[in-house]
Amino acid sequence: MIHGTLETIDGRPALRFERTLAFPIERVWRAVSVPAELERWFPAAADWTPAAGETFEAGGATGEVTEVDPPHRLAWTHAGQSYSFDLSVHGDGCRLVFTHVIDDRGLSAQTAAGWEAYFSRLEPHLAGRSLSEQDAHEGWADVHERYAERFGVDPAPGRRFAAVLRGDDA
Repeated sequence: MIHGTLETIDGRPALRFERTLAFPIERVWRAVSVPAELERWFPAAADWTPAAGETFEAGGATGEVTEVDPPHRLAWTHAGQSYSFDLSVHGDGCRLVFTHVIDDRGLSAQTAAGWEAYFSRLEPHLAGRSLSEQDAHEGWADVHERYAERFGVDPAPGRRFAAVLRGDDA
């Protein structure tokens, strides 16, 4: 699946993912804000409340929560990059928009493919099931190629990354 777009925010490349979910906004809010929920589908669970101004450690880097408006918006910075979840009621469900402002447009396809894999774990989690990280990343290389083509970026960095993960001598 390809759900992400590449945009520009404040002169920086930004990845944007929009999903319509068949779950109430309050349920999705818990999935994006509660550490025990995040660790079930997101790449790293921050140990946060979350509250604006709160700092946290994740993946060896410091982050800061910049905005919290339950159950509609959660924004933070981590390792110099900005992230946000925006939620809105959509019929009986919820529309989720995730934005990640990145540093390097050249890595946009690689980063988007990773987010695609993690977001594939969200709906099963919301439904009380589990999709392993390994299963979620199964089609990563193909998704990466489609993103590289869509974004008009060189696919070589992502191919090298995938080769390292596979243990190839590339």
